[in-house]
Amino acid sequence: MKVLLFNGSPRANGCTFTALSEIAGVLGAQGIETEILQIGNRPVQDCIGCGGCAGKDKCVFTEDCANEWIEKAKSADGFVFGTPVYYAHPSGRILSVMDRLFYAGGKHFAHKPAAVIASARRAGTTATLDTISKHLTINQMPVISSTYWNMVHGNTPEQVKQDLEGMETMRNIGANMAWILKCIEAGKKSGIPVPQTVKSIKTNFIR
Repeated sequence: MKVLLFNGSPRANGCTFTALSEIAGVLGAQGIETEILQIGNRPVQDCIGCGGCAGKDKCVFTEDCANEWIEKAKSADGFVFGTPVYYAHPSGRILSVMDRLFYAGGKHFAHKPAAVIASARRAGTTATLDTISKHLTINQMPVISSTYWNMVHGNTPEQVKQDLEGMETMRNIGANMAWILKCIEAGKKSGIPVPQTVKSIKTNFIR
């Protein structure tokens, strides 16, 4: 089993990475392979709703990490999406990439468990978690929770490590993710199929 952890911060080894690493450590101890993917500090493309990805499993824009991440998602079993908080909302970079991941490669994420984490100096974390979690819930993904909301606080990696409750929350995310993955694996071995999606009705509110 493998979990991909997406670092939506331009800082490769900053606060968000510190939180993701804590989760990865627990997963590794449970025998689950992990990989932390960095969004980096180069420009990323926003989704323009062109529809060019339809039926192709890839985005028409190829200059950033989106298509590489879609390819990796095909063989992954679970995901953690991490973001810093900017102006009380998620990084625009991770939102742009996630929009494209889920439009172009959503079927490779569907029904797989995922967690969202936020890193902030002070505030804006709950709005950030709510925003990114919507990608998961519209795509039928079991959402991994913890013993507190999935956030850490601090302005540097060292300060994040001093957020003892936040770091404990990250470790419990890892433990819960491992448990759900093993439950899913046991279900597959018992012949329990993935639910068949019924999506045939669209209701417009303007008549």
